[in-house]
Amino acid sequence: MNASMDDPLVRLVAFYEHLRIESLAQLGAVYAPDAHFKDPFNEVQGHAAILAIFEHMFVQVDAPRFVVLESLGQGTQAFLTWEFHFRMKRLVSGEQCIRGATHVRFDAQGRVVLHRDYWDAAEELYEKLPLLGGFMRMLRRASQR
Repeated sequence: MNASMDDPLVRLVAFYEHLRIESLAQLGAVYAPDAHFKDPFNEVQGHAAILAIFEHMFVQVDAPRFVVLESLGQGTQAFLTWEFHFRMKRLVSGEQCIRGATHVRFDAQGRVVLHRDYWDAAEELYEKLPLLGGFMRMLRRASQR
C-alpha cells in the first residue's frame, strides 16, 4: 500500500491512530460533510453528529486509542480491523480493549462517505461490566447449549 498521506486509507488510519481531542478539528479532511456513520450504539450523518460521537467518547473514557491491525483497500472501499484501548472512568478499573472491524467507502475527493463499525457490544463491553457482565456471560453460555 502507498504510504502517502494522499492515499485516503493511509490518511484514515493515521487519523484514528493519532486521535486526540485536539485532532478532532481534522475531521473535515477525513470525512465528507454528509458522511454516514454507524456503530453498535449510533447511526448518524454529517460532521456535527460524527464529531459529537468522538467528543462523547473523550468524556466517557480515559486514554482512548485505536490500533489498526490490518487495512485493505480496493477502489473506493476499505476494510480495517482494529483494537480500541481505553480506561473506563467508572465501574471497571484497568485498561479495556474492544476488537472490531470497519468498512468504509470514500468519495472522489478521498473522504469517507460511509463508515460502518462491526463489533460485538455484548462480548467486548457488557460482559466486562460488574453485575451486567455476569448476567451476559450466563446468557452466552445458555445460548451455546
